[in-house]
Amino acid sequence: MKNIFNSRLIFILVVAICGSSMEAKPLYNVSRLIDRGNGDRRCCDQHRGVSPQMKSARPGNNLTLQQIKEISLLLAKEFPATGPGAVALVAREDRILYQQAFGKADLEMNTPMQTAHIFRIASITKQFTACAILRLAEQGRLSLHDDIRKFITDYPTSGKPITIEHLLTHTSGINSSAGQWTPQMRRMDFTPRQLVDSFKNRQAEFLPGTDFRYNNNGYVLLGYIIEIITGNSYEDDITRQFFQPLGMKHSSFDTNNEIIVNRARGYEKEDDKYKNATFLSMSQPYAAGGILSTVEDMYKWNESLMSCKVISKTSLEKALTPGKLSSGKSTGYGYGWWRGRIQGSPDVHHDGLINGFSSFAVYLPNEKIFVTLFTNCENNNPELTASKIAAIVIGKPFPQQEITMPAEQLAAMEGVYESSKGEERVVSFENDRLLFFPRGGGKTGLFPFKKDQCWMDKSMNTVLFTRDSSQRINALVFNEPGGSTTWQRTQKKVVKMKGVPVDTAVLEKYVGEYRFDNNFILIISREGQRMFGKGAGPRQVKQEIVPYAPLQFYAKNLDATLIFKQDQQGRVSGLVKMQNGKQEAQKIDQ
Repeated sequence: MKNIFNSRLIFILVVAICGSSMEAKPLYNVSRLIDRGNGDRRCCDQHRGVSPQMKSARPGNNLTLQQIKEISLLLAKEFPATGPGAVALVAREDRILYQQAFGKADLEMNTPMQTAHIFRIASITKQFTACAILRLAEQGRLSLHDDIRKFITDYPTSGKPITIEHLLTHTSGINSSAGQWTPQMRRMDFTPRQLVDSFKNRQAEFLPGTDFRYNNNGYVLLGYIIEIITGNSYEDDITRQFFQPLGMKHSSFDTNNEIIVNRARGYEKEDDKYKNATFLSMSQPYAAGGILSTVEDMYKWNESLMSCKVISKTSLEKALTPGKLSSGKSTGYGYGWWRGRIQGSPDVHHDGLINGFSSFAVYLPNEKIFVTLFTNCENNNPELTASKIAAIVIGKPFPQQEITMPAEQLAAMEGVYESSKGEERVVSFENDRLLFFPRGGGKTGLFPFKKDQCWMDKSMNTVLFTRDSSQRINALVFNEPGGSTTWQRTQKKVVKMKGVPVDTAVLEKYVGEYRFDNNFILIISREGQRMFGKGAGPRQVKQEIVPYAPLQFYAKNLDATLIFKQDQQGRVSGLVKMQNGKQEAQKIDQ
């Protein structure tokens, strides 16, 4: 969950795409689905000359009309016709079952999205980097246990060997931040060696193999090692090994200046308004996030990969097996793939987030179902939507319909719940609705769909409340794709704050910018009688703050409070943020 009161370090190699979609009327047959609407809309194997009517006669291998309708309505809701768009593809083994485009590829030109549009896939690039490394291992040109200094001889490791496998599994401990990456720096082109030099001397974050921290810099190193071993550029190596032999004709490496036919334009959203994505030199994402592709090319990639046409079966099993720390704890991440579950079915997946774009691809090996969703707005969450589509396809849709419950029954679920590790989760009944949040975290709506069961807004998570012999709620079970955890109800009371009216002239005194010790800047603004806080920088979320006492505000949708400070003249001079601890900031003179 995003925390607008904390600095969010966005590494330059993380790239995203946002989406929108076209309006969809009720779909009662597949042929109508294919024929109507703006944009390119293909379903099943129409592109192979198989009619929808013929395919619908083959049970077990195709989507039902109801599934098609549910998927289309879901996508149309998430990606409206007037905003940035998305392209979705669903396949089973070697058959495309569904492929549709929604929304706009270019808002300024009012260009409808087409299924052939090309997107930045961002961190899904890591799959290609990992497979290139595994091929080199199969050829005996490297070992996954090689120290990276075998190839980058001057890389400082403080005497603690960092292996190729550490880089693949994000367990190397090398510094994962982007440093002071200013807007001006983001416009600069870098060679691979210059990228490595930009972070190699930063302090390590932990000893290799002892912890897990997602790390784009590690995949930059892997790309550079590929170049050192092969003598080719990373781009040429991936093109020759994968794009060309697999027929991925619409996949390439992004450049800012080259004209690329069918390239979608990327967007970001700020204060409910879309704007062109912030510029990023695409030399910077490199082997961690620099590829452009289409959903159909990604389907070709996944089908070839799972058929062991890319790497050997042994290598594929390694890539899809979660790594383990020195403590024996699983990381949940292999070599370029996360492991998870969708409604109990195991999956392998990866997401991508980069300036202007957000992407997601997931494969369910038991059902042999592949779903990918690319969007051209970095604020979108294709992972949630694609996972819902996958659940529909396997016949286990996530709960969507909220049931009506008396207020007293909802209020009975309120409480502070504690895990075996002493962590707390709060369920609060406010304004006739349930809210769920961790201490210091964002508040998310809970919606009942069965007795004692709720689904969580904008997620795949559900909450089950359990009762004791007296039928009193005594615990909750939090179910998420990675598993379930139980939280026992405590005797602690949920603290609720109530806003008080404050004169507009007084509210105006708080408006301004506040700098914390880590140089993070919080911007306080006023819109009429409403006050807001928002962090400076990309992808920060504006949060409403409500006055509840003199100089004191609480965040409406976040478990945090702000206490403003005054100088001897009564002028607001700073603030204290209370959120999982205490942080102070000074007001910047303007």
